[in-house]
Amino acid sequence: MASTLRRRLFWAGTTPSASPTPSPAPTPGAETPEKSGDEAATTASGHRRGKPKAQPKKRKTTLIFLLGSLFGIIAAGFFAKSNDLIDFPEIGELSMDSMFNVLPAGLVKDMRDLVNGERDYLESYDAFSVGLKVRSEGLVADHPMVMVPGVISTGLESWGTSNISRPYFRKRLWGSWSMMRALVMEKEVWKKHIMLDKLTGLDPPDIKLRAAQGFDATDFFITGYWIWNKIIENLASLGYDPTNSYTASYDWRLAYPNLEVRDQYFSRLKSYIEMAVHLQNRKAVLASHSMGSQVVFYFFHWVASDKGGKGGDDWVEKHIDAWINVSGCMLGAVKGVSAILSGEMRDTAQLNTFAVYGLEKFLSKDERAEIFRAMPGISSMLPMGGNAIWGDLDGAPDDMPGQEQSFGSFLNFRVGQNWTTPSVNYTVNQAMEYLFNTTEDWYQDQVKGSYSQGVAHTTAEVEANEHDPRKWINPLESRLPRAPSLKIYCFYGVGKPTERAYYYKPPDAGILTKLNITIDTGLTQGEVDHGVMMGEGDGTVNLMSTGYMCNRGWKIKRYNPAGVKVTVVEMPHEPERFNPRGGPNTADHVDILGRQNLNEYILKVAAGKGDSIVDSVVSNILEYADKAKVYEEE
Repeated sequence: MASTLRRRLFWAGTTPSASPTPSPAPTPGAETPEKSGDEAATTASGHRRGKPKAQPKKRKTTLIFLLGSLFGIIAAGFFAKSNDLIDFPEIGELSMDSMFNVLPAGLVKDMRDLVNGERDYLESYDAFSVGLKVRSEGLVADHPMVMVPGVISTGLESWGTSNISRPYFRKRLWGSWSMMRALVMEKEVWKKHIMLDKLTGLDPPDIKLRAAQGFDATDFFITGYWIWNKIIENLASLGYDPTNSYTASYDWRLAYPNLEVRDQYFSRLKSYIEMAVHLQNRKAVLASHSMGSQVVFYFFHWVASDKGGKGGDDWVEKHIDAWINVSGCMLGAVKGVSAILSGEMRDTAQLNTFAVYGLEKFLSKDERAEIFRAMPGISSMLPMGGNAIWGDLDGAPDDMPGQEQSFGSFLNFRVGQNWTTPSVNYTVNQAMEYLFNTTEDWYQDQVKGSYSQGVAHTTAEVEANEHDPRKWINPLESRLPRAPSLKIYCFYGVGKPTERAYYYKPPDAGILTKLNITIDTGLTQGEVDHGVMMGEGDGTVNLMSTGYMCNRGWKIKRYNPAGVKVTVVEMPHEPERFNPRGGPNTADHVDILGRQNLNEYILKVAAGKGDSIVDSVVSNILEYADKAKVYEEE
């Protein structure tokens, strides 16, 4: 029991119980009563009911990002105080009592209740149950497995030997208690390490951060907060170990071209797959999550191209049996725009809203925007497809029946307040133009030189884009590999409200800031909750991003000329009420990695039994896809 608790701590948060008085803003629609979480769930027939509502003001959890991780320290303190199971050798002078003193008493009580509930849950948890069940059905390890993690789930450790870096040599400055200590006690030092050089997009002078390697790089974000650990446990039950499985971790801060320039990441991945296929005489299975799915899609182009791995058009056909795409943000995430614009979102890159207190205390909006911009890899998840996918001022494909304010009006502004604030609302296309017009030249050069967010409407355009590495992350501008025997499995969550549009205002008077605009968090009215309109998705990535290519885009011949088979399983979000991570039926963007049937499906594909998996589409994605302005060639 003690060893289990040492490894697993869980965090949760609460939504503030009151909001400021609404500010003048474009009228978002008549106010409607809130509905409970049960009412927001899918219907018996599998389809979503009604339009997304403001979140109920009750406890909710998501993966902690940046200072949200501070909550993990506090939660750990409850274990340490009550059971003396955990100490913090790297925290030094950071006092747990001082942490408690700065938080509201009610918040501390909620945290204590949640941690106690998680302890009860862990006592009854069987870590290997899914793997043992599948093995009892006769399945065993078959294909070599390669796992490609998502954004923020790979630990970054310091290898610098300069004076500023020596105290952190081989310590993780992302994804460990060392990160917590550096962030709280030496914030400026931490920022210098975590931000890339703004001109080169590579290491700053005298700084050297590298992605941690091996299974330890991705199994836990920080002590107790599992990410890939449950999948690794269940794969082990099937017979997998380091000889037939591999974690392809990477420095997610880097723009994709620089992953190869600095770390030779794609060359190493290609070599590992070739060696595994040669030694085991079986094609490999790739399993990716979130941003990792974009990395895999880019790799498919790189490995075949004369500008990359020079493997030729048949390399994927020869080496890859299947690609398991879990919660892949194939068309980006709209929350990426607000992160770059103003360093904020409702849940900043999976940040628990409960942690906003600590975040604002240690990192201002200006600092957060600067950090996001100095991580060009994050900008790979800016929304792709423009108005064709995300809609215009006349409507959006994923608008709900009876919805008064269209999602196509993506950025909405208070007018007449400040000459730097736009006087009209913006679509996604206009928002991207505004983003590039109001950010620094170095940021524009990094992003425009690495990525593209458009749509290719003809086969000729798609084929020409095979020679343009900027197009390789965008499935609407480039194609799947010519690999007719490749199988793609799309597994993603549905039914959890996800950020879809925003209301902005000028910064409050008297606040020193370089930002032109900030989210109007005081606006809670009708369909708008604290300045944010919620749509459908998995809590982090919108349904149009996870679902469009899997259900429609890759059925268009120019994007899938070899006719690669795509199997789609949507997973409704059905969390357990008192389980901090949602339990075996959660569909949260990160917590889905612990979902029971997802683990079963991954094991079946790895064991060569993926053909037994059948399509299951329970959302309205097919209806939304029909409305997208991406068509077959005439």
